[in-house]
Amino acid sequence: MRKISVHDAEKQLRRLIDEADQGEEVVITRGDGASFQLVPLSQSKPRPTFGSAEGEIWMSEDFDAPLDDFEDYMPL
Repeated sequence: MRKISVHDAEKQLRRLIDEADQGEEVVITRGDGASFQLVPLSQSKPRPTFGSAEGEIWMSEDFDAPLDDFEDYMPL
């Protein structure tokens, strides 16, 4: 992890962006102690595509059968 002050980051912003793009963790610190992490937005998880869970989900044959615990609530 690379820590750098705001003052130094202003001079090297282009290089810091390139480092973050390569996977380097870049933290910019302010004089009052606050810290900020520079990360590329493209590292977010991709959204699942339609049909990507095919074969992962199954439903039992009796999924809609009445439950024994609810017999008291069933109409006569």
